[in-house]
Amino acid sequence: MAEKIQPLSLEGIETYSLKERPSKVSYRDFGQPWTPGQSFTDFIERLPHILAATALRELAAAWVRARRQGHTVLLGCGAHVLKVGLSPVLIDLMRRGLLSGLALNGAGIIHDAEIAMAGRTSEEVGQELGTGRFGMAEETATFLNHAINWGAAQGLGLGEAVGQKLLEAGCPFNHLSVVASAARREVPLTVHVALGTDIIHMHPSVNPAAVGAASHHDFRVFAALVSRLAGGLYINLGSAVVLPEVFLKAVSLARNLGHQLEPLTTANLDFIQHYRPLTNVVRRPTQTQGQGFALTGHHEIMFPLLAALVLEDWDKQP
Repeated sequence: MAEKIQPLSLEGIETYSLKERPSKVSYRDFGQPWTPGQSFTDFIERLPHILAATALRELAAAWVRARRQGHTVLLGCGAHVLKVGLSPVLIDLMRRGLLSGLALNGAGIIHDAEIAMAGRTSEEVGQELGTGRFGMAEETATFLNHAINWGAAQGLGLGEAVGQKLLEAGCPFNHLSVVASAARREVPLTVHVALGTDIIHMHPSVNPAAVGAASHHDFRVFAALVSRLAGGLYINLGSAVVLPEVFLKAVSLARNLGHQLEPLTTANLDFIQHYRPLTNVVRRPTQTQGQGFALTGHHEIMFPLLAALVLEDWDKQP
């Protein structure tokens, strides 16, 4: 017969005083209830000094500190960031000199150009895919592919080419275009394309050689910006694969050419923390000297909150 296991006795265990034990949470770190009618600064001060609330404050402080000291702040954006209405926030940050450069993926210029041309974007993929109409908007493909072809022939990067053509066309909603605004303010904006991922690649006006040349030009511009990141900040906002991979290669290229990137601060903001952003942005580039942040939440809430906190601090006397 098998031995019957008896419950382990709890007699004789060694205990210690709660008063002597180090604890990770104190009442001093607790949040405070909101009083209607107070300011945004009051709201921030009432957040708990715990976990993400602390990280949010520290990230905003790192952003302001970098710009006050003249260091580079770069923002890499997935296209969803534009689809959820954050273009005015990005444009305002450029206007205030709080962004040294921006990077988009290929879908980013599609949504941005459609906003510039028509004031609206984002089709219903599920509804159109079955009919074969998904991605077949004529104006979007014709404008962007012609802009890219022209830019490549001029030796320009993809972002600069599209920005210049948007300004030249005088699109009715250019004031809401991140790409046009960057071109107008001469803020470097690069576009990093994976061929076959974007709707304009399905149209006969596409010139793959031009797309590749213009996007590779932008990779080298982006790498030049990354080479200046010592003391600065890189934020990956809503890109799960393309921009984290591009950033990692740019970091390696810059260091290979002898550029010092330390101390480096990085951050990933997304509604899911994916492997590549956490590994390629938050952890690996900062492991020698620096700090990485990971904040989870919807773009349309988290990034305006961060931007507002930055602006509140930026407007204070240094």
